[in-house]
Amino acid sequence: MIVTTTETIPGKKITTVFGTVKGNTIRARHVGHDIMAGLRTVVGGEIDEYTKLMAEAREQAIDRMKKDARRLGGNAVVGLRITTSMIASGAAEILAYGTAVKAED
Repeated sequence: MIVTTTETIPGKKITTVFGTVKGNTIRARHVGHDIMAGLRTVVGGEIDEYTKLMAEAREQAIDRMKKDARRLGGNAVVGLRITTSMIASGAAEILAYGTAVKAED
C-alpha cells in the first residue's frame, strides 16, 4: 500500500476517495527503561529506550491506519499526518491519519 504525506501520488491517478482513515496506539513507559532514561538525563544524550518505544508505536499506528484503508477498499493513503499526545503520566497516544484512496496507473 502506498502511503504518502502529499495529497497526490506522482504517476498515479486518484480515482476514488474513501474518506478519512486512522490508526492509533497508546504506549506506557516501562519501569526498567525509566531507570536507564533517568541516568541518561543526568549524563546527557539520546534516550534510546524511548526512541525505540516511539518508533514502534508510530509503525503500529500506521499499520492500523493501513488496515482501516483496506477495509474501505483503498489501495493508498494520501495526506498522512501523525500526532502525539500525553494522556496520562507516563502514557502517550500516537495517532496516524490520512485519506484512503484508490490510485491507478
